Amino acid sequence: MVVALLRCSWLLERFCFLCRTGTACCLKCCPAPSNVLVWVAAALRYSGSEKDESSRWKIFFFFAPWKHVVMWELIDEVEVEMPTSLGCPPPCAPLFLMLMTFLLQVKHATNQIVMNCADIDIITASYAPEGDEEVHATGFNYQNEDEKVTLSFPSTLQKGTGTLKIDFVGELNDKMKGFYRSKYTTPTGDTRYAAVTQFEATDARRAFPCWDEPAIKATFDISLVVPKDRVALSNMNVIDRKPYPDDENLVEVKFARTPIMSTYLVAFVVGEYDFVETRSLDGVLVRVYTPVGKAEQGKFALEVAAKTLPFYKDYFNVPYPLPKIDLIAIADFAAGAMENWGLVTYRETALLIDPKNSCSSSRQWVALVVGHELAHQWFGNLVTMEWWTHLWLNEGFASWIEYLCVDHCFPEYDIWTQFVSADYTRAQELDALDNSHPIEVSVGHPSEVDEIFDAISYSKGASVIRMLHDYIGDEDFRKGMNLYLTKFLQKNAATEDLWESLEKASGKPIAAVMNTWTKQMGFPLIYVEAEQVKDDKVLKLVQKKFCASGPYAGEDFPMWMVPISICTSDDPTSAKMQVLMDKPELTLVLKDVKPDQWVKLNLGTVGFYRTQYSPDMLESLIPAIKDLSLPPVDRLGLQNDLFSLARAGIISTVEVLKVMEAFVNEPNYTVWSDLSCNLEILSTLLSHTDFYEEIQVFVKDVFSPIGERLGWDPKPGEGHLDALLRGLVLGKLGKAGHKATLEEARRRFKDHVEGKNILSADLRSPVYVTILKHGDSTTLDTMLKLHKQADMQEEKNRIERVLGAISQPELIQKVLTFALSEEVRPQDTVSVIGGVAGGSKQGRKAAWKFVRDNWEELYNRYQGGFLISRLIKVCVALRMALVLCVQAFFESHPAPSAERTVQQCCENILLNAAWLKRDSEDIHQFFLQRKGPPPATA
Repeated sequence: MVVALLRCSWLLERFCFLCRTGTACCLKCCPAPSNVLVWVAAALRYSGSEKDESSRWKIFFFFAPWKHVVMWELIDEVEVEMPTSLGCPPPCAPLFLMLMTFLLQVKHATNQIVMNCADIDIITASYAPEGDEEVHATGFNYQNEDEKVTLSFPSTLQKGTGTLKIDFVGELNDKMKGFYRSKYTTPTGDTRYAAVTQFEATDARRAFPCWDEPAIKATFDISLVVPKDRVALSNMNVIDRKPYPDDENLVEVKFARTPIMSTYLVAFVVGEYDFVETRSLDGVLVRVYTPVGKAEQGKFALEVAAKTLPFYKDYFNVPYPLPKIDLIAIADFAAGAMENWGLVTYRETALLIDPKNSCSSSRQWVALVVGHELAHQWFGNLVTMEWWTHLWLNEGFASWIEYLCVDHCFPEYDIWTQFVSADYTRAQELDALDNSHPIEVSVGHPSEVDEIFDAISYSKGASVIRMLHDYIGDEDFRKGMNLYLTKFLQKNAATEDLWESLEKASGKPIAAVMNTWTKQMGFPLIYVEAEQVKDDKVLKLVQKKFCASGPYAGEDFPMWMVPISICTSDDPTSAKMQVLMDKPELTLVLKDVKPDQWVKLNLGTVGFYRTQYSPDMLESLIPAIKDLSLPPVDRLGLQNDLFSLARAGIISTVEVLKVMEAFVNEPNYTVWSDLSCNLEILSTLLSHTDFYEEIQVFVKDVFSPIGERLGWDPKPGEGHLDALLRGLVLGKLGKAGHKATLEEARRRFKDHVEGKNILSADLRSPVYVTILKHGDSTTLDTMLKLHKQADMQEEKNRIERVLGAISQPELIQKVLTFALSEEVRPQDTVSVIGGVAGGSKQGRKAAWKFVRDNWEELYNRYQGGFLISRLIKVCVALRMALVLCVQAFFESHPAPSAERTVQQCCENILLNAAWLKRDSEDIHQFFLQRKGPPPATA
């Protein structure tokens, strides 16, 4: 039979891409067949060895509307039999078909070719040696667990160049990975689909059989045949666009050859988009693609991108190598963004800013994400990690330099203080667990790759890079980065290669220092005590591994080479002494430090360690918190260290609560943000006691003064950080039931709903969460109505995140049901469930049950990606439940890509139970004492 003709007939008779039914309805019931794009053919060429820079893969992608079956004439007719493994396509899985051609070299005589392959069924494969006859493969052996396929040939393939052809069928999936459909709604209300790719880490193999490893690089030539009314994008600039000769409704779009790069960076998108454009100072064409009718919302990201490219070019002293960079908002997108070279894909909320309806935190988030992904164009794309063990080289570095970039573009954001709260402390919280992992971790199976896209690779990686940058100094750091990038330009590198370049630039023992941070798990606790000796202070420092479970009691003695910086009250903003602590104990003498002067370690909270002060040293620092003489980032670091020491049982929680009261005059947003997070953790813990209301009283007492100073409305001269602080404080007071805040929130919400006075974007989250926390079924119905009416995804997400604040059990269940409805995009379901789990004790119980009851649907949606780990974390880590129940569930419902997450959640459950048992009575007595003695009775 003739494959091309048979396939057309089979697909037309068996399956409808639009309505997803197994009937022959495509040309009758579907209102707009041209809305669905079908990947129908491709050819790919590869030549050279794995390390050969001249390697080239050439890809032709042909897209056509379903109705244009004539496109199959592009495929050579080959006499084959349909493999029985294909059967009929399941009604839930749209299909694509492709013919690929590889030009490759056979290095050693063989009768087998092994490639990466997943969710693909091969129909035919053949190899034709140059100048010789074609040999057809006689067998396809799928190793599904390893995501590989072995092509077997009846005769030996001799050394030399040749052509490999593969004809196969794959799934156009809805799982937001590989090659998938992204559903969107047009301005007229029609539902349509875009064709989108997401290949990192190991999902190019779901689009086509290939050698899907970061070290196997090649160039790519890509052509797309698409409907003429669709936008077609790929990594490179368009070099030709012409009508397709066989159909006036189609055009062929040809893109320039890419630089040599890895498969996970290949990308193409076909859909309906508007765009805004500019050129950076160095002449690169920058475009931001938005949903149709929303081009205005791309201007902020365009401004950031245009500033960022020249900044990185100057910082690295290496030019951006492509003629263009496209940033595009994708409706259904699992990650925040993806750094495909020259075509960066984003969630809508990570790229689009409405000048009137986007809040300050969204602007900041977009700036950070744009800075992160564009940094990858150099660090990850131009120079790529050798293997996934070195993923942190990509993500840790980009997560650090995104802050450097935003600080350059928006110095008013005070972004480095926010880094400590957002990344540094987050990494320490995870890395203190017994079930953490080193920054560099061996990776074998693809499921193991997804596990390390976590706070260790990103946030700890960024934190140790920040510490290293401070240790080296900016000038030598930049020299080292230039050496690294130019030496490994368009090649692959390992962690040791970066250390070698930085060591050469700085003359410091970079590898020796950094190996203690990347190759072993955890970080140190530095205990310090001071003794006054005449006019000097003598400090004794001891380092031990910090553990969330309490003082380290292991038999081994892990040690870190720790850059120590020390400041005093004489000059809190500069280091009086800097030293590398390379042994377990260290004695230092600070000259000319008077008895009444305080001493603080870890200036700027840059060193990745926690500090425990002797009681006398800690007592001397409290006035510096109250009078603000200690810089904000150091006030934050001190408070966070104390809170973590209390959680670990090293000091009393009551001691930390007393220190928190010293922040009464605190003006800094990020310090308040960290305080708020820690009080939320404590509130969750105490929700399992009968004195939960007492912690709410404490919250109101701590936050009321700053709330009164700020008020509800912006004042002249206020800026970005004031807007963030106002939203944080009002939301905290509202949730805690502060009477005046609750009344004003209800008044403003009523005016907002009635259209009398629309809430500013910065006030919506605090007002929404307040009225929901103390609301009823009418309140929830009103919020769901606002969600349905919202045209901007940011507003929809804003509502989704706070719906879980509702407290009545039947309404909690309604929110959970809503999470899996068509009203919520697949990637946002996790946020809704997480909001329920974090909203109340009843919510945590309901969310865990909901996930168990709907596990099959949720797992099928998110399996193999980081969203399944996030889902488990948000609904399990807060549960004060029996660990055995959690473990039993995941033993019977395995999630390989989230095994470490499950272990971490179980560990956290045990830690929380121990914390509550250890400190609950002392905390209760502290709250009672704050009330004062009960009134005397007659």
